[in-house]
Amino acid sequence: QVQLVESGGGLVQPGGSLRLSCAASGMIFSMYTMDWYRQAPGRQRELVATVTLAGNTNYAESVKGRFTISRDNVKNMVYLQMNNLKPEDTAVYYCNREPPVTWGQGTRVTVSS
Repeated sequence: QVQLVESGGGLVQPGGSLRLSCAASGMIFSMYTMDWYRQAPGRQRELVATVTLAGNTNYAESVKGRFTISRDNVKNMVYLQMNNLKPEDTAVYYCNREPPVTWGQGTRVTVSS
Protein backbone atom coordinates (compact mmCIF):
# COMPACT_ATOMS: atom_id res chain seq x y z
CA GLN A 1 0.00 0.00 0.00
CA VAL A 2 1.43 3.33 -1.07
CA GLN A 3 1.84 5.86 1.71
CA LEU A 4 2.89 9.48 1.35
CA VAL A 5 3.71 11.53 4.44
CA GLU A 6 4.36 15.24 4.13
CA SER A 7 6.10 17.36 6.76
CA GLY A 8 7.91 20.63 7.25
CA GLY A 9 5.10 23.15 7.04
CA GLY A 10 4.52 25.97 9.49
CA LEU A 11 4.02 29.67 9.96
CA VAL A 12 6.55 31.92 8.26
CA GLN A 13 6.77 35.63 7.56
CA PRO A 14 6.69 36.96 4.01
CA GLY A 15 10.13 36.63 2.46
CA GLY A 16 10.96 33.63 4.61
CA SER A 17 11.82 30.07 3.66
CA LEU A 18 10.62 26.56 4.40
CA ARG A 19 11.67 23.12 3.28
CA LEU A 20 8.95 20.55 2.86
CA SER A 21 9.64 16.83 2.89
CA CYS A 22 7.65 13.89 1.61
CA ALA A 23 8.39 10.32 2.62
CA ALA A 24 7.11 7.66 0.24
CA SER A 25 6.67 3.99 0.99
CA GLY A 26 4.97 0.99 -0.55
CA MET A 27 6.18 1.73 -4.06
CA ILE A 28 9.36 1.57 -6.13
CA PHE A 29 10.05 5.24 -5.68
CA SER A 30 12.69 5.59 -8.37
CA MET A 31 10.22 4.51 -11.05
CA TYR A 32 7.86 7.45 -10.62
CA THR A 33 7.74 11.11 -11.46
CA MET A 34 6.87 12.97 -8.26
CA ASP A 35 4.83 16.12 -7.82
CA TRP A 36 4.10 18.72 -5.19
CA TYR A 37 0.60 20.18 -5.17
CA ARG A 38 -1.06 22.78 -2.98
CA GLN A 39 -4.61 23.67 -2.06
CA ALA A 40 -5.40 27.11 -0.74
CA PRO A 41 -8.60 27.78 1.22
CA GLY A 42 -11.59 27.87 -1.11
CA ARG A 43 -9.53 26.92 -4.16
CA GLN A 44 -8.85 23.79 -6.17
CA ARG A 45 -5.71 21.78 -5.70
CA GLU A 46 -2.99 22.94 -8.09
CA LEU A 47 0.23 21.44 -9.34
CA VAL A 48 3.24 23.36 -8.06
CA ALA A 49 6.33 21.40 -9.07
CA THR A 50 7.39 18.17 -10.75
CA VAL A 51 10.57 16.11 -10.71
CA THR A 52 10.98 13.29 -13.22
CA LEU A 53 12.80 9.98 -12.92
CA ALA A 54 15.86 11.62 -14.46
CA GLY A 55 15.70 14.59 -12.13
CA ASN A 56 14.27 17.06 -14.61
CA THR A 57 12.05 19.66 -13.00
CA ASN A 58 9.08 21.82 -13.93
CA TYR A 59 7.30 24.55 -11.99
CA ALA A 60 4.10 26.52 -11.97
CA GLU A 61 4.69 30.07 -13.17
CA SER A 62 3.70 31.45 -9.77
CA VAL A 63 6.62 29.73 -8.01
CA LYS A 64 9.35 29.75 -10.66
CA GLY A 65 12.59 31.13 -9.32
CA ARG A 66 11.43 30.74 -5.72
CA PHE A 67 10.73 27.02 -5.24
CA THR A 68 13.04 24.08 -5.91
CA ILE A 69 11.91 20.46 -6.05
CA SER A 70 14.38 17.62 -5.53
CA ARG A 71 14.36 13.91 -4.82
CA ASP A 72 16.49 11.31 -3.06
CA ASN A 73 15.92 7.89 -4.59
CA VAL A 74 17.91 6.19 -1.83
CA LYS A 75 15.82 7.62 0.98
CA ASN A 76 12.55 7.58 -1.01
CA MET A 77 12.07 11.26 -0.31
CA VAL A 78 10.99 14.28 -2.31
CA TYR A 79 11.60 17.82 -1.11
CA LEU A 80 10.32 21.29 -1.85
CA GLN A 81 12.58 24.18 -0.92
CA MET A 82 10.47 27.33 -0.78
CA ASN A 83 12.19 30.71 -0.67
CA ASN A 84 10.89 34.27 -0.72
CA LEU A 85 7.51 33.07 0.44
CA LYS A 86 4.47 35.23 -0.20
CA PRO A 87 1.06 35.33 1.51
CA GLU A 88 -0.46 33.80 -1.62
CA ASP A 89 1.67 30.68 -1.03
CA THR A 90 -0.48 29.92 2.01
CA ALA A 91 -1.98 26.47 1.44
CA VAL A 92 -1.87 22.84 2.40
CA TYR A 93 0.91 21.18 0.42
CA TYR A 94 0.74 17.59 -0.79
CA CYS A 95 3.08 15.29 -2.65
CA ASN A 96 2.02 12.53 -5.00
CA ARG A 97 3.36 10.39 -7.77
CA GLU A 98 2.28 10.21 -11.41
CA PRO A 99 -0.31 8.81 -11.82
CA PRO A 100 -1.56 9.94 -8.42
CA VAL A 101 -2.60 7.60 -5.66
CA THR A 102 -4.38 8.18 -2.36
CA TRP A 103 -3.51 11.62 -0.99
CA GLY A 104 -1.69 12.03 2.28
CA GLN A 105 -2.60 14.47 5.05
CA GLY A 106 -0.54 17.25 3.58
CA THR A 107 1.44 19.85 5.48
CA ARG A 108 0.09 23.35 6.11
CA VAL A 109 2.08 26.41 5.13
CA THR A 110 0.96 29.81 6.37
CA VAL A 111 2.75 32.93 5.19
CA SER A 112 1.77 35.89 7.30
CA SER A 113 3.27 38.76 9.22
